Amino acid sequence: MGIKHFKPYTASRRNMTVSDYSEITKKTPEKSLLTTKKEKAGRNSYGRITVRHQGGGNRQKYRIIDFKRQKDNMEATVIGVEYDPNRSANIALIQYEDGTKAYILAPEGLTDGDKVISGENVDIKAGNAMPISNIPVGTLIHNIELNPGQGGKLVRTAGQSAQLMAKEGKYAHVRLPSGEMRLILSRCRATIGVIGNSEHENIKLGKAGRKRHMGWRPEVRGSVMNPVDHPHGGGEGKAPVGHAGPMTPWGKPALGYKTRNKKKSTNKFIVKRRK
Repeated sequence: MGIKHFKPYTASRRNMTVSDYSEITKKTPEKSLLTTKKEKAGRNSYGRITVRHQGGGNRQKYRIIDFKRQKDNMEATVIGVEYDPNRSANIALIQYEDGTKAYILAPEGLTDGDKVISGENVDIKAGNAMPISNIPVGTLIHNIELNPGQGGKLVRTAGQSAQLMAKEGKYAHVRLPSGEMRLILSRCRATIGVIGNSEHENIKLGKAGRKRHMGWRPEVRGSVMNPVDHPHGGGEGKAPVGHAGPMTPWGKPALGYKTRNKKKSTNKFIVKRRK
């Protein structure tokens, strides 16, 4: 996976980069695995804006991803690796021996013709899914379940992976990409390997229009608003924020504000907080 640069024939082209899509081998999606996405533009059921700066953007179809991988002991062949507009990672279209097709997150190194399988006693190979109890300590994994049979919830973004650090009783110690160490039931499933499209985080949009294509509307700085509209507003000329630190439009600290509930029942599974 590489990054493509352009000759700067305009100011925006100078800093713009795009993926070279070298991992992509299939350009058209599988129609049977598509579903519609309704545009909400940040509105709730009353039509009021509850999430700011959303709306517009290119029309998209949602790709139905198999996060559960419950078709055990049946080998599947990779038909192609595709782009998915709904996530940073690429997806792989696989076909099982009985003819069923499904989408999975594409790990690094997975190409057309490769075989993947899920089950309890399968090879430790990129793209294979199995319970954490069957994975050797030290293995890099992704698409990790939090509850058995629920489907993968953790580590699903491009270029990321978690590491299985230890097994103790019915729990496994997993180090997440954030640095957090967490206890996860050994019966939960995970997929072997690192998710592909690792250069995604280095891509520069270069111009406002590309952000609009993603469905993001312009964001106005609080410092140019009036005091009635934002805590940063008011003052003559360029004024400082006037607080100990930056604040949200609703007066909450914008940086370093912990939002996790101290009484949350799953706090006991966090061995070590993220960095």
